[in-house]
Amino acid sequence: MSRRLSFYCLILLATICIFILALNQRYSNYIEHRLQPIISEAELRSRMKYQEAPEPFAVPTVKYDDPFMNYMRAGMYSLENLTLTEIAEVVELQRRIIDKEMEDYVYPDGKYGVYANKLDELVMEKEGNPVRSVILTTWRSGSTFLGDILNSHPANFYHYEPLLHFGIVQIREPPLSDEALANLDSMFKCDYSTLERYLSFGKSAHPWVFNHNTHLWKQCLLHKRICWDHRFVTKFCKLFPFQSMKIVRLRLQPMEKFLQQNELGIRIVLLIRDPRGVLQSRKHREWCPSEPDCFDPTTLCNDMISDYNAAVRFSKRYPNTFKVIRYEDLSLDPYGHTEKLFKFYGLHFHEDVQRFLDTHTKTDIGGLSSTFRNSKAAPFHWRNDLDFEEVDEIQQECNIAMRLWGYNFAANATHQRYFDPVTNYSLRSNEL
Repeated sequence: MSRRLSFYCLILLATICIFILALNQRYSNYIEHRLQPIISEAELRSRMKYQEAPEPFAVPTVKYDDPFMNYMRAGMYSLENLTLTEIAEVVELQRRIIDKEMEDYVYPDGKYGVYANKLDELVMEKEGNPVRSVILTTWRSGSTFLGDILNSHPANFYHYEPLLHFGIVQIREPPLSDEALANLDSMFKCDYSTLERYLSFGKSAHPWVFNHNTHLWKQCLLHKRICWDHRFVTKFCKLFPFQSMKIVRLRLQPMEKFLQQNELGIRIVLLIRDPRGVLQSRKHREWCPSEPDCFDPTTLCNDMISDYNAAVRFSKRYPNTFKVIRYEDLSLDPYGHTEKLFKFYGLHFHEDVQRFLDTHTKTDIGGLSSTFRNSKAAPFHWRNDLDFEEVDEIQQECNIAMRLWGYNFAANATHQRYFDPVTNYSLRSNEL
């Protein structure tokens, strides 16, 4: 009897020991996983060994040194799934917002050379072709004002200064113009997969790349993690039936590439401003005085002559997709000229646009970049802010450009304060 009891006791003791060992092993593994520090992607890769592929182009096999790597990989996949889910949810929300904005929209349906009569025909994700409206100008020439007018239109995606990451330069010819045009082409097609440099530039320290794009920026403020993800921006962009863009770093001649591409339907407005007003406004910018492409009157006015000569050719070759407007003319009659510009672009002169003009053209509010301005006075501040010596120097350097674009000359300091700087001009072969 005692032997049998001893035998059963040994079995019970062995069972208890085995149970304790198993529990201890399980708990140790759990603790190991819970206490692992967060590691960077670079460190993660350093813990992985790649076997040599058995033959060219074969996919390498991945082996993990550490037991927690499967755990880490599962976490990475979970994070990726969360990102994709968040992108999908934001895109779906914006899709519904656009549907609402466009409920009572007056489609062109053949007017102005735009034949769309329903939303799907203008949306890239539905294989449609958006209305693409471009402003081309140079720094401090009124493009922020005109750009915001276009952006007040419903369901508009605003590509704000798409070449900002190129720096304070004017792009005139290859090879830089080729790179710039490739960037613009990607944006016109809402393909941000090739625009990591642009996105990184904005994410690092230049959020105004996106914050003028009101629809996009609203979602960025709520969803910071996906804001600069090219997958999100690509999908988001393709929702919009109207796409506007303002370009201040590229001269007109290289843009002919897009005027030749009928399938994109791009329409370009060249925005011109009196060089005296341009240079007066640039004086207040910290980034300008050290950059020759920005502060030098001769460089500015040579570009104005080059743009004039290109405009003469383009107005004959592409009368339906190219147009010129002076900032002064737009400011003196913002309602009339905006309505004409919208017809040119193929856009409805929507009540939202009229409301924007009502609130942004009558009173000066805000700083240098504000678009709340007395529009009739804004272009002519230079008459009081510049000394006549400065004005006279600009006039001498810009004699030809000013005559071509229809700007009168100030004779002296008294005359400068009261004269009308603007006269008529016409696009014709340069005979001056």
